[in-house]
Amino acid sequence: MNVRLTWAQPEDLVGHELRQAAQDGRDAADVARRWYAAGGRDAPERAGASTPWASPALRALAGELLDELALLPAPSEVDEPTGLAEIRAACPDWPAPRNGAKAADPDRLHAAWLGRAAGCLLGKPVEKLPLEGIRALGRATGNWPVADWFTARGVDPALLAAHPWNRRSGPTSLAENIDGMPEDDDLNFPLLALLLLRRHGRGFTTGDVASLWLDELPAGRVFTAERVAYRNLLAGVEPPDTARLRNPFREWIGAQIRADVHGWTHPGDPAAAAAQVHRDAVLTHTANGVYGAMFTAAALAEAAGGGADVHAALAAGLRVVPPRSRYAAAVRLGIAAAREETGFDAVVDRLHAAYAATHHWVHVLPNAALLAAALTRADGDFTRSVGYAVSGGWDTDSNGATAGSLAGLLAGRASALPERWTAPLKNRLATSVTGFDGTGFDTLAEQTYQEALRP
Repeated sequence: MNVRLTWAQPEDLVGHELRQAAQDGRDAADVARRWYAAGGRDAPERAGASTPWASPALRALAGELLDELALLPAPSEVDEPTGLAEIRAACPDWPAPRNGAKAADPDRLHAAWLGRAAGCLLGKPVEKLPLEGIRALGRATGNWPVADWFTARGVDPALLAAHPWNRRSGPTSLAENIDGMPEDDDLNFPLLALLLLRRHGRGFTTGDVASLWLDELPAGRVFTAERVAYRNLLAGVEPPDTARLRNPFREWIGAQIRADVHGWTHPGDPAAAAAQVHRDAVLTHTANGVYGAMFTAAALAEAAGGGADVHAALAAGLRVVPPRSRYAAAVRLGIAAAREETGFDAVVDRLHAAYAATHHWVHVLPNAALLAAALTRADGDFTRSVGYAVSGGWDTDSNGATAGSLAGLLAGRASALPERWTAPLKNRLATSVTGFDGTGFDTLAEQTYQEALRP
């Protein structure tokens, strides 16, 4: 039986690493020439797509070239460090804890969990679809701007043939077939973070994160940077080298989707949330990939402390990101576009013009710009937050989840979220993470609250 593990074979990674090299300012022209002359291919646009079975010679060459690419100096490293001390030194406005902030009560955390689930579920059926497909499917049912679940009811079969729902998610995430929250990595990782804090407390190490993954996270439930890091762990590579060794996805969105619990449990202290999630993120990511996790955790911590609006939360997130980094530039672009353009479709078009030709749709930078734009334009409204985040394309379920998490916190209580978003979740989620399958979001909120109270 031939089993081919995608996101892990050297010949699948070279094209992605060449693209990352161009973004970093590394001169990889000679490596690219040798790769293509040998029959190597470009990076596939669809995450997980792989090249055909490679010859032993091509696979060996791919490994050699990946190692050569890792040694090329990157001008971007000057403004984009990965170490926490260096990140702090690069951030002139590193935030101090807010006086008087209290742990978010279970009801606020319940809203955050529900918001994350609903936003993720909204984005699942259109994940991987091009922007024009998402727009056509929404408009076909009068759901544009997106303000409700996607549905196949009444949609022209020809349109569905041209833009089919996500193969894995469509059967469980359309309005007509939602029955609780199906399994998704955007919910698995918050569960793992909760389990991490329960076992090791706030003093956990990156090694503790790695051990937890090996104990509790099936390898088939990780993707892109997480899958490469998992493979590296099994090969005996230790963190943080797990994030660097033959990992062209180290600046993609994976660490950002692991940030929520770290933020929720540090109300009013964005710096502490960012420092904690850094230890999680460096298992799999570097530089901008790490900043995505730190930005999100800090923004959520600011919101969890109460009294902050979405704009203050985004500002808190930016204060833990090196201001000369590409991540900070992406967030600033998203905020500016949301404030300057007339309609949100125009906002999205501006962001796609800036990133679509140069970045994979799972890369953290375009998604950071879109997330910041959606949250800014929605101004705290839950439906618009998740609707805008998903309607912009790219990593729809991840952006919807993070937008829903922050908007849920800002809503303050579960009953403040529109019932059309919460009722189909049926207060349960499916997961492979041990001990959590079928758990209710109210139970998760109480468990999160207990972790927030721990010193």
